[in-house]
Amino acid sequence: MSRRRLLLVLFVGGMVLVTGCSGTPATDSTPSPTTEAPTTEETQTPTNAAGNGTLSVYVLNVGQGASILAVGPTGETLLVDSGDWRAEGETVLNTLDQLGIERIDYLVTSHPDADHIGGHAEIINHLETEGEGVGVVYDPGITSTSQTYQDYLDAIETHDVTLYKSFAGDTIPLEGATVQILGPPEGYLDNEDRNENSLVLHIAHGGTSVLIPGDAESDGESYLVSEYGEQLNSTVLVPGHHGSASSSTEPFLESVDPRIATITSAYDSQYGHPNEQTLQRLAAQEVRTYWTGTHGTTKLTSNGTHLRVATEYDGPTEPLQLRDGEGTTAGPYSTLTDRFVLDVSSGGESKIIADGGETEPTTTKSESGSTGELAVTTIHADAEGDDRENLNDEYVVFSNTGDSSLDLSGWTVTDEVGTTYTVPEGVTLDPGTDLTLRTGSGDDTESELYWGSESAIWNNGGDTVIVRDDNGSIITEESYNG
Repeated sequence: MSRRRLLLVLFVGGMVLVTGCSGTPATDSTPSPTTEAPTTEETQTPTNAAGNGTLSVYVLNVGQGASILAVGPTGETLLVDSGDWRAEGETVLNTLDQLGIERIDYLVTSHPDADHIGGHAEIINHLETEGEGVGVVYDPGITSTSQTYQDYLDAIETHDVTLYKSFAGDTIPLEGATVQILGPPEGYLDNEDRNENSLVLHIAHGGTSVLIPGDAESDGESYLVSEYGEQLNSTVLVPGHHGSASSSTEPFLESVDPRIATITSAYDSQYGHPNEQTLQRLAAQEVRTYWTGTHGTTKLTSNGTHLRVATEYDGPTEPLQLRDGEGTTAGPYSTLTDRFVLDVSSGGESKIIADGGETEPTTTKSESGSTGELAVTTIHADAEGDDRENLNDEYVVFSNTGDSSLDLSGWTVTDEVGTTYTVPEGVTLDPGTDLTLRTGSGDDTESELYWGSESAIWNNGGDTVIVRDDNGSIITEESYNG
């Protein structure tokens, strides 16, 4: 990787406040930052990472603005934008506090509109003085005359934070994932229009990928389609420009071919976001769609093979029905509820229902051709009281229905999203006997094992118990509904 010069640009003269994404470019006479981000030796196209560990992506409910937080498998953090200037990053800071995050390793400025960088200055100042700081800032290098942008640059200078000017081909080294910058090109598009030259991020983790195009509109999308074509294919799309009619064009959606879309804008957006034409195009491709205006904050969690979607509020996900849901108010979320699981390893999918308890399991698949001698006889998913405080009352009971003992050493038990428990060496199950696997902690016995998890495993409303032998072959796969 190469590194270019680092230069912070300070404004002179008066400042004009730019309030957001109305699509009107600013006329700036100030110089542009001339910095350069780490880049690969050749032009990059989207690829997948190995998929070890878990990647979480939070599409935050910041009202008429945008902010997306990614937490990588090793705990490194990447924040794309910070919401509107009026909120001064309050939702982001409260979310970081709620998650126990004291550092942003990579802060990305998609473009300088004040509904995208509104909290940048406050976040930098807070983390640098009361937290563990900000590692690196990535910026497309197109400036604004707004006070919001000036405050952002002042915070960078005050705390001596590294600032990179970034273009297509640059990468962000989020550990455990692949993060590539796909746009804008060097030389820019459309006379340096701010929206069209948004930094476009592609985040990949195993079979999951998320495409974040900022406020890129039709010309920016045309560049991406021309440059990458079907390599834009992504599991999740954050529709550009808050779902405006000038973004999420048909050729672009055909190239991206998303399974899920997450729109970020206010329920009562003064710009009419998301636009009906955009929703029609998403509906035509049968894209399951979430909207901060209805669903609040959305969390996407990937283990590389499965993507779990959790939202703050329940609501319709058919694009043309989004406005049938109740409106939300911007702000930090209180709780998130699992709504949906997508199998990104095979293209299958399974819906998560909201409520449930102990159920009779149903065998849905056995790749070995038989459920063998091991049977799942009980799945007790709904522990008494608060699941989180009574983890050992969440359990699965296995029975040996055969005529000979089973050596379970090295066998694994997995849920739908790939959370895995490995049976210790020396565990056997005699004919006609039961073995209970409890979610919490305790001392293993001949009849009871303890997962050691600090959180619930089995979804109350429906999940799948997958048992594999020590060679990785599926012995039984039992599904249940709420």
